[in-house]
Amino acid sequence: MFANKLVAVMNEKIEPGVIMNALAHMCIGFGSDIGKEPLRLTNYIDADEGSHPNISEMPFMILKANSNKIRALRASAREMGIQCVDFTDTMTIGIYLEQLDRTRQVKESDLIYYGIVLFGKWDMVSQLTKKFSLWK
Repeated sequence: MFANKLVAVMNEKIEPGVIMNALAHMCIGFGSDIGKEPLRLTNYIDADEGSHPNISEMPFMILKANSNKIRALRASAREMGIQCVDFTDTMTIGIYLEQLDRTRQVKESDLIYYGIVLFGKWDMVSQLTKKFSLWK
């Protein structure tokens, strides 16, 4: 039914409040980059004619993994040309200028991945994420 798939894989070892913040940050930027039409954002109307705008018609699966598996998933997604955005530990301490500076100082192999969001062809994203469990 859907040509594309939207999936988040989040680090199961990070505290829930922090992980939700990371997911929110990734979704804000990624959504603006992908755009309303590809994400199939719809205005839901309730029985009182109240508007509930910009809700995706597509399912959005939230899966779990550890930092190293998220790192490998990121590399595979980039190799396959799948759009993705990630969030790391360097993006959480201090104000955003300090976060930018700290990220510049840490090698990719030393980053702790909090999560990644993928958007791309349904079969390709499914192939990359089929071994991950649902976040519960």
